[in-house]
Amino acid sequence: MKTSLAKKEEVNTVWYLIDATDMVLGRLSTTIANKLRGKDKPCFSPHMDCGDHVIVINTDKIKMTGTKEQSKMYARHSGYPSGFREESAEVLKGRKPTKLLELSVKGMLPKNKLRDNFMKKLKLYPGEEHEHKAQNPVKLDV
Repeated sequence: MKTSLAKKEEVNTVWYLIDATDMVLGRLSTTIANKLRGKDKPCFSPHMDCGDHVIVINTDKIKMTGTKEQSKMYARHSGYPSGFREESAEVLKGRKPTKLLELSVKGMLPKNKLRDNFMKKLKLYPGEEHEHKAQNPVKLDV
C-alpha cells in the first residue's frame, strides 16, 4: 500500500471567517494555526502548504486568562545599542490590537520557509469590517 502525497493542483482552499469576540487567545490561536496549516484535511502533507485562508475580526476583543494581560511581556530589539524594548500584553494590545494574535499564531507554526506562506493567508482586523467579502468566507464557530 502506497502513501499518497498531496499535489498542489489537488489542494482546495476555503476562506474562513472567525469572530474573536470574548475568545481566549491561546485556544483561538491553535484553531487558526491548524486551519492555516491544513492539519484537519485528509490530504495533509507536512512539507506542503495545504491550508486554508483565515479572516479574524474583532481581534481587539480577545481575552487572556488569569493575570496574563499585565504579567506577560513581549520583547523586541532594534539592533542598535540599548535598543531593547519590553512591554506588557495590555500595552501591546492597546498599541496594535492585531499583534497579540499574530505573534501567538506565528509561534505555533513550523519554523521554516512555509511559515511565511501560512502567515500570508492570515488576515486580522481589529473591528467588524473586513475587505474579503468577494471570497465568500465560511463562518467558523470555535
